[in-house]
Amino acid sequence: MKTLPLVLLAVLSAPIPAVAAGRTELGVQGARFTVNGRPTFLLGASYYGGLGAPADFVRRDLDDLQRNGFNWVRVWATWGAFGRDVSAVDADGRAREPFLGRLVELVADCDRRGLVVDVTLTRGDGTAGGALPDFESHRRAVETLVVALKAHRNWYLDLANERDVRDARHVPAEELKPLRELVGRLDPGRLVTASFGGHDLDEPDLREALLAIGLDFVCPHRPREPGSPGRTEAATRASLDAMKAVGRSAPVHYQEPFRRGYGPWEPSAADFLDDLRGALAGGAAGWCFHNGSERGAAGDAPRRSFDLHDRRLFDQLDEEERRVVDRAASLVPPAEGPKPR
Repeated sequence: MKTLPLVLLAVLSAPIPAVAAGRTELGVQGARFTVNGRPTFLLGASYYGGLGAPADFVRRDLDDLQRNGFNWVRVWATWGAFGRDVSAVDADGRAREPFLGRLVELVADCDRRGLVVDVTLTRGDGTAGGALPDFESHRRAVETLVVALKAHRNWYLDLANERDVRDARHVPAEELKPLRELVGRLDPGRLVTASFGGHDLDEPDLREALLAIGLDFVCPHRPREPGSPGRTEAATRASLDAMKAVGRSAPVHYQEPFRRGYGPWEPSAADFLDDLRGALAGGAAGWCFHNGSERGAAGDAPRRSFDLHDRRLFDQLDEEERRVVDRAASLVPPAEGPKPR
């Protein structure tokens, strides 16, 4: 009799609560996302350290996001910051409790709510925790997550955050392709991407991502500088036009734009909203209200989504960010087509 791989046995035997599944299904239709079959623009927020947040914080943050018209969150399955590792997998890619169980609970709660979840992995040297050191650990992590979350159709996998940056994050196409194929074998139909860092995408980038690796959509992390919001529409159109030359259409999803606290440029609410307008006008399929720690401040506070142990996300947002949250959904057209029965 054949035996299951050890990583699958570990996942299947892990103490993960039983949850209902199947209420929310994310799909792709050409260059757009669909939710339960309806073309839908994904308006989301960074929630990186969500697996370290108390359950009440998560519930209240999700309530507030939905109240403000947001429909997805980005959570990292490999997150270590400020001396706290809240990764759902360990450095070998195996299940790490209680955080894998918390990820399953979060995805299940979002499934019930009609929310989409971005589950992100990252390669790295692991010095701060929350990173996968090599291909084998990366492969095991993919197996662990896909098996644990397979019952839910409301999440997608970012195989490797900023995979093209030439440091410890770098994951070449030769490694991403078998990882993407592994997801396809374990969970046919699961949507997969691998994000790009700090630049707009040209035809070679898209050819590699969509054809060589076989990603379902692209996530460029655009430049973070004062002129960036004014170039988002043109950059989006250029990427979609380049896809025509490549011969494959796919969504352009802005899962990590600029944020406050990152560097010398402190974007205002107007900058965020202009960036969202540009994404919509250019034909993007999704956009994220990105947020994180305040570099150079005492304790890097507020840490926002980077550390949710002591304060929930909405209690850490400043006035400019509150304006973004209050107004962003008013710019987004409603999902198309009739609501499913």
